[in-house]
Amino acid sequence: MTFEQLAIFVAVAEREHLTRAAQAIGLTPSAVSAAIKNLEAFYGVELFHRVGRRIELTVVGRVFLGEARTTLARVRAAELMLSELGGLQRGHLSLYASQTISSYWLPPVMMRFHEAYPGIELTLTIGNTRTVADAVMEGQAELGLVEGEVDAPALSSAVVARDALSVVVSPDHPWADGRALTAEQLATDSLWVMREQGSGTRSAFETALLGFGISPQALRIALTFPSNEAVLSAVRAGTCAAAISSAAAGLYLQQGVLVKAAFDLPARSFRLLRHKERHASNASTMLERMCRDAAADAQ
Repeated sequence: MTFEQLAIFVAVAEREHLTRAAQAIGLTPSAVSAAIKNLEAFYGVELFHRVGRRIELTVVGRVFLGEARTTLARVRAAELMLSELGGLQRGHLSLYASQTISSYWLPPVMMRFHEAYPGIELTLTIGNTRTVADAVMEGQAELGLVEGEVDAPALSSAVVARDALSVVVSPDHPWADGRALTAEQLATDSLWVMREQGSGTRSAFETALLGFGISPQALRIALTFPSNEAVLSAVRAGTCAAAISSAAAGLYLQQGVLVKAAFDLPARSFRLLRHKERHASNASTMLERMCRDAAADAQ
């Protein structure tokens, strides 16, 4: 049984007239007649009485009409759902993002997406770069947003924005006087507060150090924390330095409770991760576009 046969049956049953039914659904009377005969023959039932030039439903046909209408209604509801999902009227999009991105950069993009497509439910889970990549690999998230490179052949990685890292210290730190620093001084002249291993911020800083010819193991690390906020609070309270996103430190720098040391670190990339073998939904494609637009607007 096909959905077309069901639709033809319902059209004929409601009108009890082949020609009118054929006109209503855009088929020829012969095609409608053949569809009804095939349905009856296949299941060994009689759905209509042929009374002269008229047709009328049999008892079996009347019983079947209710089920046929219900089935067609379900099919149309399913078609509507697919149409709404494809048209971004309904749906769900799961995101994983590393802490800096999810705390400072992504929320405004999500708000713009929600205003444009309020029927799409967005869920955001925060983790470090490793956690985000694993979530996309395992299908827990359709999109992941991380800082820096990810070594995962099954994932595609596209740069959607750039972010500056800054070395920040308290006003009481010797580096707060604005004197220019050398790369060697980073390893010799201060203790450091760092993000945890697996953090995109830490990975980007360590990569930058290698570019300056400094081994990350040469740093004198006093404390390690799992969040930007904890790192910033520790730096404010002591005489350690930290390398952190300028966006994360921005308010503290404006208030003067932290100072940016005179050492420039290279900008890092915010990357969008997808699984190469999974279909990209319309919602995820549109959110990616909005991420790129946000980055372009910020330049």
